[in-house]
Amino acid sequence: MADVIIAAVILAAVALAVRYIWKQKKNGAKCIGCPCSGGSSCHCSNENK
Repeated sequence: MADVIIAAVILAAVALAVRYIWKQKKNGAKCIGCPCSGGSSCHCSNENK
């Protein structure tokens, strides 16, 4: 029974992550999870180089 609960929790976490990524891409975010991804361009990747 514990295995089923653990599998359900992992499946729910993966499903929520996929949903978050899908929504961000749908809204046009180039850098998902980046604090400056709200705009049309993200320069954060250039700052780290």
